[in-house]
Amino acid sequence: MTICTNIQETELCGTKEVFLSAIRFATSTGDSLPLFEEDYLRTSAQEQVEFMLEDDEKIPLVIADDEIKVEIRILVSKIFCSFENELFSLILEPDIANKDIEKKVMRSLSDLEWMCNTLLKMDLMKEFVSHWANISSNLLKVIEDKRLDSIMWGLKIKLIEVTSKVLDAVGYGTVVLPAESRVELLKTWLPYIRKMKFLSDQMGKTEAAFPYMMSEDLSQCIEGAIVSLVSALPSNDQADILADWISAEQVKYPDLSEAFEIWCYRTKSANRRLDEALTESATPLSPSS
Repeated sequence: MTICTNIQETELCGTKEVFLSAIRFATSTGDSLPLFEEDYLRTSAQEQVEFMLEDDEKIPLVIADDEIKVEIRILVSKIFCSFENELFSLILEPDIANKDIEKKVMRSLSDLEWMCNTLLKMDLMKEFVSHWANISSNLLKVIEDKRLDSIMWGLKIKLIEVTSKVLDAVGYGTVVLPAESRVELLKTWLPYIRKMKFLSDQMGKTEAAFPYMMSEDLSQCIEGAIVSLVSALPSNDQADILADWISAEQVKYPDLSEAFEIWCYRTKSANRRLDEALTESATPLSPSS
């Protein structure tokens, strides 16, 4: 029994080392490699992590290990830090339309997207959502810089795709955030998503081969998550967001009419119950009572 236990512990330690090493290389946080090997190893490492999460019988013990969770949190912080630095470097570049610069930022964002999908499988999605919520305002300050108005459409759409995963996780309860954080997340991203949907649709009408449209699946996914998210907010917060939606020029997207109907129904029901309670409290008791 002692020998078997030692063998099992050794195997588990080996699995943990392979898993962590693979994630480091999958997200460009491993040791530096020659350029011709880097993309190949990165892709192979991502495939290895996905295989382990789906088919390795020891992986539930690995991802439940506190040491692994700490290491993953450190890696997530590094990836977010790298992405922020790459993104902020955009507005410091004299040649902002340089394709190599955009490619570098897109790579960091792709690492983030892959990590998002991986954390979801590890039940650590809250780590990603918290980081994304914290940097959202800063991201939009950069990406809405006037010099980026007519370029880097691929980066803008990819940002929305990652945000969609965050909204989905929060909207459907995979990640539970305080009401204040949910409201802030919505108020930060809703105007930008609405604007980008309108602009990308317009570009698609003027340029037949425009490749950076928000797909129908992405649009519906975002719309469903936002409706679910709004419907779960306190009534006053719902009213603020719905009032902003009604007054927006691009009111057609996202369609929050379902959330509006739910809010109206709940508000009327609450007012009716309040009136009934006030009526009952104002009714004098009979002498026999």
